[in-house]
Amino acid sequence: MGETSKKDAQKTSFFKSVKAEFGKIAWPDSKGTYRQSVAVLCISIVLGLVITFMDTLIQFGINFITSL
Repeated sequence: MGETSKKDAQKTSFFKSVKAEFGKIAWPDSKGTYRQSVAVLCISIVLGLVITFMDTLIQFGINFITSL
């Protein structure tokens, strides 16, 4: 019987700790989130274009070598 109340106290203590930690989180504002999202989108597009260019260049090189 004593173990059950000890486990309940540990669970309660855990959830209180989680709630306290959530209070310490510095959530970004909407402007910061928007700017970061735009940055990720731009970097993804640029990286996709670079990969496409490299793939086309490598494919052209391999086709040229195999046609010899």
